Order: sequence, then C-alpha cells, then structure tokens
Amino acid sequence: MFILDECRRYWIERDRELCDDVLMHLATTAPAFEAFIDVTDPRFAAPGDDEPGYEARIFATGEVPTREADWHDFFNALTWCAWPRTKACCNRLHLDELRARDAAGLAGRGPRRDALTQFDECGIVVVSADPQVLALLAAHAWEEVFWNRREALQHSTRFLVFGHGTWDQLRAPFPGLCAKAIHRVVDPAWLALPAAAARAETDAWLAARLAATIGDFRPRSLAPLPLLGIPGVTPASESAGYYRDTRQFRPQRMPAGTAAGA
Repeated sequence: MFILDECRRYWIERDRELCDDVLMHLATTAPAFEAFIDVTDPRFAAPGDDEPGYEARIFATGEVPTREADWHDFFNALTWCAWPRTKACCNRLHLDELRARDAAGLAGRGPRRDALTQFDECGIVVVSADPQVLALLAAHAWEEVFWNRREALQHSTRFLVFGHGTWDQLRAPFPGLCAKAIHRVVDPAWLALPAAAARAETDAWLAARLAATIGDFRPRSLAPLPLLGIPGVTPASESAGYYRDTRQFRPQRMPAGTAAGA
C-alpha cells in the first residue's frame, strides 16, 4: 500500500488524480526498470586475497570491493550510486596523495588522506540559503540554531548525508552520533529543486570543491554536527532543554591560551 500511496501522491503533485485501478494498470504494463543498486553490477566485486590496495583497485579497475551481507559495504555501494562524482574524486585524491607521500619518502597517511577518510565515512553537506544558519552551526550555537530558529532552519537548510559509515550508524542512532560537515551557501531557488536533482547538483559541486581545496584539506576543515540535533531525527529534540546536554551538544573549543570573555 505504501508504494501505491506514493504513486498516487506523485500524480496528485502533477495535477492528475488517478484511481487505484488505473495505477495498477500502469504498474503492470510499464517496462521493467533498473534498481537503484544492481546487485549484479560488476562495479561491486568481492574483495580479493591479493589486493593491490583498496583505492588502487578501484582506480585501476573501476571495481569497488564489497563484502556480501555487510551493512557497511552496502551503504558504501549506495553512496557510489548516489554520489558518483564525489566518490570518484575522493578515490583519485587518495591515490594522488599516497603516491606523492611515497615519492617524498613520507611515512603514514598524512592529514589530507585522514580528512578524506573522515568525510568518506561520516561526511555530511549542510546546504543553506541562510548564511547565518551556517555561522551558528560553525559556532556550536546548537540551541539557538536547532531550537530558537527551528522553523527558519527547516525552511532554509538541507542536510545531505554522504558518509556511508554514518548511514550505517543511523540504523541504530545513539546520543553523541556526530557527522563531519562541509557547509555550502546557495541561492533560495536551489531549495525548490527535486531531491534527485539537488543531490546530483551537489555531487558535482562537492567533487569540484574537494579537488580545488585538497591542498589545505585537514580533519579540522570539517565541522562537527550532532545528527540527533537535526529537527525530526528524534522525538527527544522537541524541547529546548534537549540542546543543553553538553555531553552531546558540546560548546566550541576555545584556542589554547585564550581567556574566557577575551
């Protein structure tokens, strides 16, 4: 019934109200369509025993090592389908940085790869037509932005989850669940885009932004965002006091040596 209700809603939004019999006829006579994730897609292949390296295999073959019956890998595959430009960009940037560090004789992953991995696992893009919303989020003014300006936030801002680790954790959310955010200011007209078009446009924007800023990209480039503070994620957030729990909604850290009130 849910699928039927969604089909009915789709046509009502287009000024056509169709009865159930017509909807069933359309469904049974329509050509088959491809699922969002095709489980036979060769891009998603079982991990091998002689891997040349996770990122290297993806770059060389276009195959994404994917374990069977694994939620984490399922959401990674989903992210490759939903954010193809950004995932491909992150893969290329990982390889570029790995090779550059090898050529320079530098050990370890380095801060750029650490930041890329953090965003790949728990990234979110906060898109807003109100720059003040993003300023408040950056300042950790959680009660002000999530409660006092709740209605304005819901009208002006979208939260687009990118990280596959975050999607996995959202199956069983817990207090303190935090994403790593990149903020983006848009024209109000962007908010009218259909969801798929908004995601595709953001995918192109995000890939270009990461490629252009990788030189300065560090874990501190990402802003923490307590996911259970977003209106509607949990019923517990329907009160101002919820946002005063500093175990989850932590104040912004002051730079070392800065006196309070300075």
